[in-house]
Amino acid sequence: MSRLVVVSNRVPLPDENGNPPPGGLAVAVHAALRKNGGIWMGWSGRSTGEEEPQGLTTLEQDKISYVLTDLSQADLDEYYNGFANRVLWPIFHCRLDLAEYARQEMAGYFRVNRLFADRLVPMLEPDDVIWVHDYHLIPLAQELRKRGVRNRIGFFLHIPWPPADILTALPVYEIIMRGLAAYDLVGFQTDYDLDNFVGCLRREGWGDWSTPGWLRAFDKEVAAAAFPIGIETGDFARLAAKTDGLDLVTDMQQSLHGSSLIIGVDRLDYSKGIAARIDAFERYLMRNPDQAGKVTLLQVAPHSRSDVPEYLEMQGQVESHCGRVNGAHGTIEWVPIRYVNQSLTRPVLAGLYRLAKVGLVTPLRDGMNLVAKEYVASQDPADPGVLILSRFAGAARELDGAIFINPYDTEQTAGAIGRALSMPLDERIARWRRMMDHLESHDVLWWCRTFLAALNEAPEDNGALTRESD
Repeated sequence: MSRLVVVSNRVPLPDENGNPPPGGLAVAVHAALRKNGGIWMGWSGRSTGEEEPQGLTTLEQDKISYVLTDLSQADLDEYYNGFANRVLWPIFHCRLDLAEYARQEMAGYFRVNRLFADRLVPMLEPDDVIWVHDYHLIPLAQELRKRGVRNRIGFFLHIPWPPADILTALPVYEIIMRGLAAYDLVGFQTDYDLDNFVGCLRREGWGDWSTPGWLRAFDKEVAAAAFPIGIETGDFARLAAKTDGLDLVTDMQQSLHGSSLIIGVDRLDYSKGIAARIDAFERYLMRNPDQAGKVTLLQVAPHSRSDVPEYLEMQGQVESHCGRVNGAHGTIEWVPIRYVNQSLTRPVLAGLYRLAKVGLVTPLRDGMNLVAKEYVASQDPADPGVLILSRFAGAARELDGAIFINPYDTEQTAGAIGRALSMPLDERIARWRRMMDHLESHDVLWWCRTFLAALNEAPEDNGALTRESD
């Protein structure tokens, strides 16, 4: 059986008992690796300062080799904080106004991809199947091909793919497109993302569909499809059902004094639409003054990429919005918005999801948004809450029981909050059941199996692994 070799920017290491860390991706990939053995390679999370990274660190567990490389401070500044998160991230999320292109940072991005390729090649065997994850490592397959690697190589993009009019603003647009064409299979979150990718090829005359599921791009056949990522649906549902006794969940329920809870959980990122969500909640309170003291918004927003100035600025913006709403509408007995700027454990989150009558998931643009799926999976089947979901989240292509909103339309979102809070039980159950049925049949293990099955059907580049001559 072929080994699986996974490459990602970071490697989530197992705990001391060999269990993968929480999170659907880690669980699914860990299960796939453990089945036939394999390698998971990526950045260790450590910096060597001004020195160039030296050797690799390897941890062996359950037939899996976790292979870690350090990065220099220049690598982090240019590859990670620079080009990946200040150019690719905003452009892929259609925020051209926030993209800050610098040639040195672009060079650092490609340099680190070459470093990953150099360190990966000596570990490869002829029948290995390679699975590369996300925007940090788009050029990796091309670098591996230059070094003679002919194995099957697949790529999965966890964030959205933008329309051609947006992506062409990227100075190295063609290089990025050629980088993806070096893969045997390219996977996207939604059919919209896939259509945008094909549109980029067509716009420049670089490629188009040749047969269903196959693109002819840059004189190469490339398989491409949408593989919407799922969650650990059953595990998350069971976890939520057992959280009644958790102190934090019990304390939260008691502190509400019978008022309805609305929950938003997001990494602190400008793509998540947190400020617009707070404005919409305030608009709901203004339109429904009788609801004062009867509804509370809990916004959980852990720190994100604190080394990038835009994220520090956003933290201040969100705090300002919360303070304004609480100052204008709160009373001694009631605080309209409770803002938590730290991570919560999975059991606590699952319990809070189950407690909340409304899940407010309103990103301005999102590849998938697994919070929406976790909220649905956490609900009490006999008395489920209502999901309000941005139509610009990838999850909107699957969760048809949600109330869909345009996050830029404050009035519409405010109206959706009112509709969700007053929705009859039979409608809530019917909406939830449709979504839960889908999540149970399309969980994260289904996603992993489906992608790898498609990758294994792709022909190897030349049927053998060769080495680039010295």
